[in-house]
Amino acid sequence: MAVPQNKISKSRRNQRRAHDGLTGANPNECTSCGELKRPHHVCPSCGSYADREVIAQAAETELDDDAA
Repeated sequence: MAVPQNKISKSRRNQRRAHDGLTGANPNECTSCGELKRPHHVCPSCGSYADREVIAQAAETELDDDAA
């Protein structure tokens, strides 16, 4: 069985795990509205992606009374 010959100190163990931490998000600025958004994702505030509107916003959509 694999048994360590010497004790690994807490300092050496934690040095090995130093790169396992999570990195923060890298937000980009939306080209159409200027809000911060995740890279390669649709902008949540204006619904555009790559300078074109992908998702229509709720204020712009008109619903008929019969359809609702």
